[in-house]
Amino acid sequence: MGTIRVYREVPGSSKSSSPTLTASTSRTETVNGSHEFKINGYSLLKGMGIGKYVTSDSFVVGGYSWAIYFYPDGKSPEDNAAYISMFIALASEGADVKALFELTLVDQSGNERHKVHSHFGRALESGPYTLKYRGSMWGYKRFFKRNLLDASDYVKDDCMLVRCCVGVVKSRTEGPMSYTIRVPPSDLGQHLGKLLESGMGADVTFEVGGETFSAHKLVFAARSPVFRAQLFGPLKDRNTQCIKIDDMEAPIFKVLLHFIYWDELPDMEKIMGTDALWATTLVAQHLLAAADRYALDRLRAICETKLREGLSINSVTTTLALAEQHHCLQLKAVCLKFISAPQHLKAVMQTEGFEYLKESCPTLLTELLEHVARLGEHRMAASVYPKEEVLVDGCDANGRRVKQRLR
Repeated sequence: MGTIRVYREVPGSSKSSSPTLTASTSRTETVNGSHEFKINGYSLLKGMGIGKYVTSDSFVVGGYSWAIYFYPDGKSPEDNAAYISMFIALASEGADVKALFELTLVDQSGNERHKVHSHFGRALESGPYTLKYRGSMWGYKRFFKRNLLDASDYVKDDCMLVRCCVGVVKSRTEGPMSYTIRVPPSDLGQHLGKLLESGMGADVTFEVGGETFSAHKLVFAARSPVFRAQLFGPLKDRNTQCIKIDDMEAPIFKVLLHFIYWDELPDMEKIMGTDALWATTLVAQHLLAAADRYALDRLRAICETKLREGLSINSVTTTLALAEQHHCLQLKAVCLKFISAPQHLKAVMQTEGFEYLKESCPTLLTELLEHVARLGEHRMAASVYPKEEVLVDGCDANGRRVKQRLR
């Protein structure tokens, strides 16, 4: 951190007067982020070949994408597969990105005897590491000896856990401090939610699944164009004092009602009486249909996120069918990718949901087969040609050498 002081004369002042002092401050710090990469079936990766690797999903830190590269038989032929290799690579466009790194092979015995290589917490003789462009890597060819790994606490149930931390160096310059007035965050949802709880001014009742819910027409009309047409449009229902909804269960409407007033989802554990992930997924599936029906776009996006987080062998086919029915293209793509994964495909095909999918959505089944075929072609090509981002011989896709710090 440095301070730059600038002196200037005030116009019209005499030479003997003191100069005006202004100041600015340069601040340099790191934006940190971590990622855990779980490697299941480690023993099955042995023998895949020197220079061959598996990668983590990309993750974002400091505005850049990163990925972990794991070489089970080592990266360099001169080591004769005696070591595993581990690297962090810049996976997005960038030039001269300065960063600190840490790679940790996690001790899974609970004794905290991790294998750590780190820039953090120590003096850096030459400063942060610089990655010149997309595909640049930092890491270790000789991260750990293979003959010691199998019997170590770093492998448990044929699984390894790698944790990495990236600290992207950012600089900014601050001028003279200005006084600002803090504006509190919006609490409109809090006020509307309390209005719902009090029942004050309620002028419409909804009958859903044998239960009744009091609400306010103007709030529903403001939140949903469908309810606006139903309550105030030229083709509005004759009876706008009591509206019956037949194709929705009461607990789902209760969640929908909470969102319309509070603009957020309620505590799902209280609604469903359980903290199980499947319960949240089930609510999100029903809620997605309701959000699409009533044109609640924000709720629809929240449901898509919940369903993506809750994907499982047993739920993915139902979620895929919903995504197709309600035109959720991103969620549909995620489901196809999940099912097509080699570790998932066979198990999904044995579920009742997959049988239903074959009978009710044959076009989806065709898309799935095409997706699996493309994935197979990609894997075949990857076995012949290295990945675009980082080639196994240390060059990127443009043939430029990647400067690496190797141990």
